[in-house]
Amino acid sequence: MTVRRTKAVKKGIQFNLMVVGASGSGRTTFINTLVERKGWMNHTVPIEAAVAHETRAFLEVTTDTIEIEQGSIPVRLTICDTPGFGDNIDNESSFSIISNYLEKQYEELLAEESRIKRNARLEDSRVHALLYFITPTGHNLREIDIQLMKRLSPRVNVIPVIGKADSFTPNELKEFKERVMQDIEHYEIPIYNFPFDAEDDDEEVIAQNSELRALLPFAIVGSEEEIEVVVIWSEHDNIPGND
Repeated sequence: MTVRRTKAVKKGIQFNLMVVGASGSGRTTFINTLVERKGWMNHTVPIEAAVAHETRAFLEVTTDTIEIEQGSIPVRLTICDTPGFGDNIDNESSFSIISNYLEKQYEELLAEESRIKRNARLEDSRVHALLYFITPTGHNLREIDIQLMKRLSPRVNVIPVIGKADSFTPNELKEFKERVMQDIEHYEIPIYNFPFDAEDDDEEVIAQNSELRALLPFAIVGSEEEIEVVVIWSEHDNIPGND
């Protein structure tokens, strides 16, 4: 391990994840499951907002940060949520708000790095990956799915996922995933497909990325319920010889 990598591990990792999906796609349940807190973003302040006057629906980009640990490495995870996406008849304003937010993070970092005296404590707010929740209809991609992924893929690593995957039978899920990937290929949507270089990358990276690529779009099952299991022990459980 290099000195630079050792310092990075001790310092921890900053990872910024954006989550986008229409109401009913499983987006909110996923976030609550990920952070193990229901409604954890209720008190965040909107970063950007777009109001569609014809429906009075709006989209906002909200952010919140938690500290987690991956193995022995501390991770500062910032989640950017997008409540209101897909709620309008015309979602053009929603596309613009998300796109502008992504670009703004790059511009702010570039402006800071261009200064003679930089802020040593500046946090990288660029979004590293975007999970796009495809509404689990069981059919092909909708126009909003195609447009969102095509527009944002040049700006961020877009990873398509299927929320509420437990609403399908295994065969239904398999067929739906195949249709989604066929549409992605047909419409030439440049999603993040876990690329690798067969000549330069080692075998472990190639094998890992090949496996992840084959699983796209990822199927996600989330739950906000906690099940408490009560185990009642009796004296018979402690009979000698039953250890």
